[in-house]
Amino acid sequence: MGSTVAAILQSISLVTNLQQTATNGLSDLGTFKAPTFPDFLSGPLQNGFPWGPRTAARTNPYENSPNTGVVRSYDLTISRGYIAPDGVNKSVILINNQFPGPTLEANWGDTFSVIVNNQITGPKEGTALHCLLQRDSPWYDGVPSVQQCPIAPGKSLRYTFKADLFGTSWYHSHYSAQYAGGAFGAMIIHGPHENIFYDVDVGPVLLTDWYHKEYFELVKQVVSTKRGPPPFSDNNLINGKMDYDCKSIPAGGPTCTPNAGISKFNFTSGKTHRLRLINAGAEGLQRFSIDNHTMKVIAQDYVPVRPFDTKVVTLGVSFSLLMGTLLHPSGNKIGQRTDVLVKANLPSDSAVFMRSNIPKKCSAATQPLALAAIYYKKANRTKTPKSTPQTYDDSKCGNDDLTITKPLFPFPALPNAATTLNLNITFGPNATGFNLWHVNNVSFRANFNAPVFLLAAAGNTSYPFSPQWAVNNFGSNSSVRLIIRNHFPANHPMHLHGHNFFVLAEGQGEWDGKITNYPFTTRRDVQIVQGSKDANTPGYLVLQYDTDNPGVWPFHCHIAWHVSAGLYVNLMEQPELIKRKSVPQTIVQTCRDWSEHSGREVVEQIDSGL
Repeated sequence: MGSTVAAILQSISLVTNLQQTATNGLSDLGTFKAPTFPDFLSGPLQNGFPWGPRTAARTNPYENSPNTGVVRSYDLTISRGYIAPDGVNKSVILINNQFPGPTLEANWGDTFSVIVNNQITGPKEGTALHCLLQRDSPWYDGVPSVQQCPIAPGKSLRYTFKADLFGTSWYHSHYSAQYAGGAFGAMIIHGPHENIFYDVDVGPVLLTDWYHKEYFELVKQVVSTKRGPPPFSDNNLINGKMDYDCKSIPAGGPTCTPNAGISKFNFTSGKTHRLRLINAGAEGLQRFSIDNHTMKVIAQDYVPVRPFDTKVVTLGVSFSLLMGTLLHPSGNKIGQRTDVLVKANLPSDSAVFMRSNIPKKCSAATQPLALAAIYYKKANRTKTPKSTPQTYDDSKCGNDDLTITKPLFPFPALPNAATTLNLNITFGPNATGFNLWHVNNVSFRANFNAPVFLLAAAGNTSYPFSPQWAVNNFGSNSSVRLIIRNHFPANHPMHLHGHNFFVLAEGQGEWDGKITNYPFTTRRDVQIVQGSKDANTPGYLVLQYDTDNPGVWPFHCHIAWHVSAGLYVNLMEQPELIKRKSVPQTIVQTCRDWSEHSGREVVEQIDSGL
């Protein structure tokens, strides 16, 4: 047990030495001032609900989402500032001077209108905003070089898109590894949950590995000629807060204040609480638990599932070292969301710890355990809880078996896709000796001035002189099967934009052609491909989706350091329908602004750009 955690557990009280503005800016997350959330926001109702008669168990959300006519407007300013989430003062990327950024909220069927203002200075950088599937609004997927140019310094872009799915998610910058520096926040889209009853929606519980170096310095470490492990995180945060052992800061290091403060939550005895767990970290697998309580899982990502009980929820990606070699045993994804219900079944004067642990055998972490305190109504809110942690099997670093989770609204994948793409993942140096990830022998590199979707909309769908854009054009095929083979011991959480895919199978060796858990096929937007067992036994992952969202969609590893090193491809679907799209002029103007900026100032793009 690290000295930071030991000091918290042995303390008599949890009195903090820093104000909330010093640790988290203007954010109230992690404090007793943090809001709880309603069942839905105000607006027109049909049958008593904004989404009308639609239900979680009987409505296909991809084909029958409501249209409320309500617009939820947000204004986000992204800038650089100094905060100390764990007592260590550092430069971060803030959204509206908050860390984490403000929670975006809507009802299923509402429209988001989000203005993003780029006020990043010292140095200036581009930025962008990524969230949701963007059905019928592919230009707002927020990936520079794909759907848009970066938002230039001093400029703004309004993203307008429908909340066409419901559940818990997050938004983040997709410019380099900027979100690892703090550019992210939670997103809640209220929707139906018939037969799932709870009293209090506690809201987002964001779990993040945390680095004391600035994100760009970490990217420099990753994209280099030296082969070695990725950066080790310095700490682990719950809703942007944790303490740190200031004695471990070297002489001449950053300012560190002990007892910066941990997050605190309210529970009411006898009530059921909904917690929206989000792994918003750069690399670390998270094991989340609450002392003396059982959790009931009700949703994963944007997919409601048949409820099941558990003592621990695993979210994240795994990393381990074996004889100096990089390994990533199986794990859930960065960006994974799990909604749980927790019955407050202890006496009204109780206090317990909430814990999220980054297993050292699975991830690269120096101080892996995050703590937060839960206080029942009559508990002494300054007293340190004396609860004991849950016991669970910590021998594996992986996802639950595909057969365990069943969607509440099941529909089977088609037994045969219209076309199949084989993707082979490898790792090695390029011509100049930089170690990069490759997919089918190509390491992706973005061209911020030539977004592929905009080229396709203009009729240019072939790029023979730019193989580093890694574009795969599926033409008019109605469905796609991806067979990913991983020829390196590192696991990768593979994330697809624009779709929730079917997970047909995963394992090591060669796929036997059988679909797992048919017809209750798992649907996700990220899934692990296992590392190879040996040189002749790759890890494999088989995914499938319908090409019903014309656009150019990123498919990449969601470990920040892996996508920075090129583990990324573009998947183009229905190019003839893309040509019929009417791209907003604001997107075109964003490229004019970026062209002017990049023509005047050098853009320091040392990684893939994403």
